Amino acid sequence: MSPLGKHINTNFEAALQSLRNNVLMMSSLTERLFNFAMEGLLKRDNDLCNLAIADDEQVDSLEKEIDREGIDLLIRFQPVASDMRQVISAMKLGSNLERIADQSVAIARRAKKLNAEPTVPEISLLEPLFQAALGIFRDSMHAYVDGNNDLALTMKPRDRELDQLNAEVGDKMADRIMADASQVKSYIHIILIARALERLGDHATNIAEDAVWANEAEDIRHTYERKTEE
Repeated sequence: MSPLGKHINTNFEAALQSLRNNVLMMSSLTERLFNFAMEGLLKRDNDLCNLAIADDEQVDSLEKEIDREGIDLLIRFQPVASDMRQVISAMKLGSNLERIADQSVAIARRAKKLNAEPTVPEISLLEPLFQAALGIFRDSMHAYVDGNNDLALTMKPRDRELDQLNAEVGDKMADRIMADASQVKSYIHIILIARALERLGDHATNIAEDAVWANEAEDIRHTYERKTEE
């Protein structure tokens, strides 16, 4: 490789690392926001909910920065093959992180409404969904950072388990609404928070799918059953 080629490659690697660092920073901030929202709900702490809502602006700013850096990389270096996939997957990851943050803010806002109502024990039904969604999010990020395709492939089955938990909470809350009309508002808030957690799991699973695409150039969105049986 010529000195010029080495220089261009070094500049690309440095720019790509900067992009990945911003993705990791955004991931850390998004996880913090999510935790604030759920702790604010489970502990009935509006201050934590407000912290989650306030953090969303920084998440949005990082998404814009990741998009700007990614587009700049594509224009300046015109990468191909795996290099191009690394850039595009980072940009897609930023988009999914922003959507996870949005769902977390929705949880925080609805938690504040729940906190204004008399406490209901059914709020505890949300904790298993929280733990499941958080686990999918963390492991999807690990799969992306480590290039761990085997770990990435476990996300979709876990996401289906989260879907089932959401359905079970919906059924239980429907029964509670019929049995105790005085708490209808609280039960509806719980249903909608469970739905937000389920959607959060979907976006986290997308991160794992993009990790495999970045590493193998393979779209696994509809091929989990085939790959896990091999």
